Parts: sequence; structure tokens; C-alpha cells
Amino acid sequence: MKFMSNRNHMIDFIFPVVLLFVFAISALVVILFAANVYEGAVKDSARNDAARTSLSYVAEKIHAADRKDAVSIGKFDGCNAIVISDEINGEKYNTYIYYYDGQLRELFAKAGTNFSASNGSEIIEISAFEIEKKTDGIYRFTCTGKDGEEASTVVGVRSR
Repeated sequence: MKFMSNRNHMIDFIFPVVLLFVFAISALVVILFAANVYEGAVKDSARNDAARTSLSYVAEKIHAADRKDAVSIGKFDGCNAIVISDEINGEKYNTYIYYYDGQLRELFAKAGTNFSASNGSEIIEISAFEIEKKTDGIYRFTCTGKDGEEASTVVGVRSR
């Protein structure tokens, strides 16, 4: 009977080290690939964010003010604006939503008061905002983000 001798070979050491190295490199490649995919998704989301956020903001403001003759399109300091009228304690107030100086802006003021378009609160940075009245109570809004991405929505005022 022959007894097995315990001899160490170089391959007993090299094989696990090489296997660990291959696993580490594979894990690194997967992590880098996932990071690139995530970065692309974040950039796409940010690119669409400004135009869509501004349109959602406008639509929600109009829906919140859905009363008879409360929503109209007008001019405010030379800018096309959505004018949302409201009466508070017997006094008439207007909310103007408009594009000025690279920003979608909003200004709440007493009706008949003169203000500059620069006085409005900045909502979001965009490069263009268009307002169009399609029919009575139906409005189309188109917004272009700073990256050139364009989005549009149609909003209907139910209380006419």
C-alpha cells in the first residue's frame, strides 16, 4: 500500500489567485457598465425634466382655478401670459404665468396694478414658452427646455 504524500504544487497557489483576479475584474466591468447606464438614465431624465415640469405646473394651476371666467390669455408687460383671476374679500386679483428672461415666472397682484415682468417669481429655467387658445376653454402650452427638448400639453377648463 502506497501512502499519499502531501506535496504542494505551484498550481495549488496560482489557480485560486487567478480565479480571484478574474472574479475581481468581472465585478469591476459590471459595476462600470451599470454606472454608465445609470448616468445615461439620469441625463435623459434631467433633459426632459424642465419642459415637462413647467407644463405640469401650468396645468395644475389652471385646474386649481377651474371656475367660470377665471382663466384667460392676456398680455403682461409685453409678455404673453396665462391670467388666472380670483376674488378675495371683494377685491379682484390676478395670477400671471409667463415667460421672461429665460424663466417661467409667476406673479400674483391686485388687478389693475402695474408691475414689471421682472418682479415675478422664477419657477423654472426654460428657453421658450408658447400659449395658444384652441377653442373656448381649451388651451395648448408648449415649452422648450434649455437643452432644446420640446414638450406640449393641452389643458381644458371645465367651468365655462
